[in-house]
Amino acid sequence: MNVLYFLVPLAVLLAACGVAAFRWAVRDGQFDDTETPALRILLDDTDD
Repeated sequence: MNVLYFLVPLAVLLAACGVAAFRWAVRDGQFDDTETPALRILLDDTDD
């Protein structure tokens, strides 16, 4: 039972870090263009 006093705050802290990282990625523009990276593999690179 004593281990819960350690694990519950640790889980809350890890969840808060995950939410903070997600918010940072959204504000940084990581999710602005979700269509182009999937289509980039189909385009030919002719930079010879």
